[in-house]
Amino acid sequence: MATIFRDLSYRYQWLYDAIARLAALSVGGEARFRQLALQNLTLGAETKALDLCCGSGQTTQFLVQYFQDVTGLDASPRSLERARKNLPSANYVEAFAESMPFPDCHFDLVHSSVAMHEMQPLQLKQIFEEVYRVLKPEGLFILVDFHRPTNPVFWPGLAVFLWLFETETAWELIETDLGTLLAEVGLRSYNSEAAQQPKLYAGGSIQVIQVQKSVVSSQ
Repeated sequence: MATIFRDLSYRYQWLYDAIARLAALSVGGEARFRQLALQNLTLGAETKALDLCCGSGQTTQFLVQYFQDVTGLDASPRSLERARKNLPSANYVEAFAESMPFPDCHFDLVHSSVAMHEMQPLQLKQIFEEVYRVLKPEGLFILVDFHRPTNPVFWPGLAVFLWLFETETAWELIETDLGTLLAEVGLRSYNSEAAQQPKLYAGGSIQVIQVQKSVVSSQ
């Protein structure tokens, strides 16, 4: 169930942006937050990238600085209208993340920024299966989202934020082992010896996952 603050933040762009900037202070500001998942990647400008659940293009604007071919996908017509106005250089598609209108093996990179916490558990599995499908062999899926804090100092801030602006699915996500779910569909750790371990920021309240499509699916 959504809170009134969540509904208002999606209705008014200025409020959403203010909330995003405030939340991003924990990792050094919005610009750094929006690029966390891109760290330590070796990708060229020709990379074909998808910003999954792109919203109004807050992260898309950074992706186009790295890649020449960027597509933003979102289910909200209002958000996509804002994205097209704010960043017309990207391509946009209105669709659900669990049923993407793209052919198999279409993208080199799929990116998701604080969107997976809005999904029900069944949706998550369907989305990850779709991500696997649309990625090219050895393509990358990178995401940043909430995580259960490892430092208790960060618990009050995260809890208040989730209570005011998120739904119960956000609480479910911070208790979910995303690495295991991703591995089940054939998406496994990229450039790391540590199996499926997220990189944690802001006292563990933010996680970054970088996984790669296995050449041979585990499905």
